[in-house]
Amino acid sequence: MAAESGKIDPMHQFKIEPLFGQDWTVAGHNIAFTNSALWMALTFLAIWLFMLGGMKRDLVPGRWQMAVEGFTGFITNLMDTNIGPAGRKFTPWVFSLFMFILFANLLGMLPVALVGAHPFAVTSHLTITGVLALATFAIVLIVGFAKHGFHFFSLFVPHGVKGPMAAAIAPIELISFLMRPFSLGLRLFVAITAGHILMEVLAGFVINGANSASVLGPVVSFLSFALMIGITLLEILVSAIQAYVFALLTSLYLNDAINLH
Repeated sequence: MAAESGKIDPMHQFKIEPLFGQDWTVAGHNIAFTNSALWMALTFLAIWLFMLGGMKRDLVPGRWQMAVEGFTGFITNLMDTNIGPAGRKFTPWVFSLFMFILFANLLGMLPVALVGAHPFAVTSHLTITGVLALATFAIVLIVGFAKHGFHFFSLFVPHGVKGPMAAAIAPIELISFLMRPFSLGLRLFVAITAGHILMEVLAGFVINGANSASVLGPVVSFLSFALMIGITLLEILVSAIQAYVFALLTSLYLNDAINLH
């Protein structure tokens, strides 16, 4: 937490800074290795290690293999339920989204401040969540037009609606469709950012209350610490829920592209 003269700065944790004190520039573009890049690399490493432990294919699976198979089975069932057999080919993409968001969210919750470091929640930046949402939206468009051609536009006219009513509803449906990537990326960004701001503010109350000369200082510090524990547990749950919601909405959007209705 960045603080000066007792002031709480909950936004400092979201600042992207180059590591190793270097600001590398190539052809006018900054390519410095930042704290955001570091935590994304750690996220990919954690996912790789997790999956590596579950790829043994033992006849009698251990707990690690069962955990990996549980995740893969969960996403496979999600795709089968929302899309059907045709959705199996998109399972790797949705599984990758789910695992990246889940691990990134959870790594951003690690208490590494105890050893002098600071976690960085990469999903608290709209640039990250926006890219994931736009990539998903692009896949939906490509699949929709590749499978249905211009008939894909029938998605914007509800079944059974004709005439002037169809002409009035189609633009509304189109706008709603075009807003999908914004809502998809914004939802994850807002949820993670708000949670980390709240935890940072409560951490500031704990520290400032403990250092206060006031009689109520320790009371405020204790109550803030107790509330912080509850909020932290809630944020761990939110981390998993947001990964699930992103994967669920992705499967629903792909269903619209594959099975027009």
